[in-house]
Amino acid sequence: MKIYMMGICGTAMASLAGLLQDMGHEVRGSDQNVYPPMSDMLKSLNIEISEGYKPENLHPRPDLVIVGNVMSRNHPEVQALIDSKIPFTSLANCIGEKIIDHRDSYVVAGTHGKSTTTSLLTWVMESLGKEPGFLVGAIPLNFNKSFRAPKKDCFVIEGDEYDTAYFDKVPKFIHYKPKYVILNSIEFDHADIYKDLDAVKDAFKMLLDRIPSDGKLLYLNSDANIHSILKEYPNIDAKSFGEDADYSFSDVEFHQNGTRFQLNTPDGKSYLVNSPMYGEFNVWNVLSVLSMLHLRGFDLEKAIDSLNGFKGLKRRQELIAENSNTKVIEDFAHHPSAVELLLDGMSKSFKEEKKICFFEPRSATSRRNIFQKEYVKAFSKADVVFIKQAFDQSKIADDERLDTKKLVQDIEAQGVKAIYFSDLSEIWEEFEAQLGDKNLVLIMSNGAFDGIYEKIKAHI
Repeated sequence: MKIYMMGICGTAMASLAGLLQDMGHEVRGSDQNVYPPMSDMLKSLNIEISEGYKPENLHPRPDLVIVGNVMSRNHPEVQALIDSKIPFTSLANCIGEKIIDHRDSYVVAGTHGKSTTTSLLTWVMESLGKEPGFLVGAIPLNFNKSFRAPKKDCFVIEGDEYDTAYFDKVPKFIHYKPKYVILNSIEFDHADIYKDLDAVKDAFKMLLDRIPSDGKLLYLNSDANIHSILKEYPNIDAKSFGEDADYSFSDVEFHQNGTRFQLNTPDGKSYLVNSPMYGEFNVWNVLSVLSMLHLRGFDLEKAIDSLNGFKGLKRRQELIAENSNTKVIEDFAHHPSAVELLLDGMSKSFKEEKKICFFEPRSATSRRNIFQKEYVKAFSKADVVFIKQAFDQSKIADDERLDTKKLVQDIEAQGVKAIYFSDLSEIWEEFEAQLGDKNLVLIMSNGAFDGIYEKIKAHI
C-alpha cells in the first residue's frame, strides 16, 4: 500500500512509519517543527517528509492515511483528507490491527519509565531468543531504531495514555490488545486532555478492562493510585513489584557504573542483579522486567546476565559528552516526579560532582502552573539550575501558565543557585563561571531545547 502519515515525526508515528516500511509498504508523511532524533531516523530510512501541513501533500493520492493526534478536525489538510474520501485511521488502531494482530502483546504503561522499561524488556527478550517485534517512544541504542517488525509470536510496546486522534479520543494503549501489562505508575499528566487525576485513572481503567483472563498484570506496589483502581479488578491475575511486594528488592548499592541489588521472588529465592542504569527508579524498571519474565516462565538467571549488554536509550540518561572533569547527560525528564527521581539517582551515584541542571518546560503539563510548587522541590538536590522561559504558552490562559521567573526565585529561596534565561546566548558566561573541579551536567527537555546539546558539547 501507499501510506501517508500526518505528523510523521512524532516518536510513535516515526516508529510506525519504519514498521510499515519494513512490512513492504511505501510510506511518506508531513510534519512541522521537525527535529531529531526521529527526523534523523526517518531520513536514514529514506522516508520522505514534507515540511508543513498542506492539502497538496495528499498528492499523489495514497491508499491509506494515518492521522496523528497533533491534527485537529478543522485543519486544512485534514479537511482535504475528508473531502477526498481516502480511507484513514489512527496510529494506535493501525498498530493493533495491522501489526500486533494475533500476537502476544507486552504493554508497558504508566506515567513514568515507559520507554526505558519497554526497551529493556525488548532487549532481554531478544537475548533470550524470542526475537520480539517492538515499538518504543525513543531509540534503544541496542537496536539503533525505535521499532522492529515482529518475527515470531510476540510484540513489546510502550503503552501511551495520551489520546489517539481527533476522531478516536481514547488512550492509545487500549488498541494494543494488552495481554501482559507492566504498570509503573499513575500520576496526573497531560493537562491538555485530562482535567484531573480521576480522569487519568479512568484512562488506566480502560487498559485493565482489556487484559484477558489468561493475561497478567505486574504493578508498582508503592503507588497508591494504582491500588485505588486495582481494587475494582479482583479477577485480574496481578502481582506486585517494589518494596514489600511479591517481587521485591533489597541491599541496593549505587555506584558510578550503575546499581547493584538483590531481587527476591515470591518462591523465596534471591538473585544478585547488576544493572548499568542509575537511580532507584531504574531499580524499579529493571525489577519489573525481570519479574514479568519470571512470571512468564523464562530463565531468570539468563535474563539477569543479559542486563550487562543493555546500552540504554537516546535521551534517557544518555552520556553525550565528557572531558577530564565534566560529564554531560541528556534526559527526557519533564514531569516534576521524573526530574526529582533523576536528580536523586544521580546524587547517589555521583556524590562528589557538582550537579548543574538545564531545564526547558516544554510539555503540555510542564508549561502550566499545575506543578509550580512541585518543581521547586524537584530541583532541591541540584547545585545550579538554569531554567529556560517556558516553550510557547500563547494558547495557555495567563492564570494557568507556569511562571518560570517565580520558579527561579523559589528555587533560590531553598538554597540552590538558579538562573532564568530566554535565549541560550545569554547563559554561557554564567555556565562557565559555575563549573567546578568535578561536574555532572544534566539537560532535561522533551523537545529540541534550541539545539543546546551540541552547544554544551562545544563548551566543555
